[in-house]
Amino acid sequence: MVKRILVPVDGSPQSEAALRFATEEWPGADFVLLNVINPVDAGGSKSVLPTSAEEWYERARDDARETLAELAAETGIDPETNITVGRTAPSIVDAAADVDHVVMGSHGRTGVSRVVLGSVAEAVVRRSPVPVTIVR
Repeated sequence: MVKRILVPVDGSPQSEAALRFATEEWPGADFVLLNVINPVDAGGSKSVLPTSAEEWYERARDDARETLAELAAETGIDPETNITVGRTAPSIVDAAADVDHVVMGSHGRTGVSRVVLGSVAEAVVRRSPVPVTIVR
């Protein structure tokens, strides 16, 4: 029986779909929402880069908190929320050690972009210690 579900969220429509699917499929479960702040993404910020790495991290952390709070409110759940810093796939796999199941979105990349960029979802499926459901 699935009692504790990890849902990695990044604010994308795919991660939101994964959370909606998980809450509908397992309404009585405890949910853990995870947002991974990847320092590699600092160069790809949508807005003007802050003057220091610390300012960038504070902005990323605040954005993550806002995303987690909005998703919890939208779905009507009271999840455990975690924000971690690191590479995305290994951080998700590490967090999966404390749950029964992982439900995550797929960005649906195909062809060369999938090969070149890799796939977080694929890496999690290959390394997770618990079952993983990918929502498209």
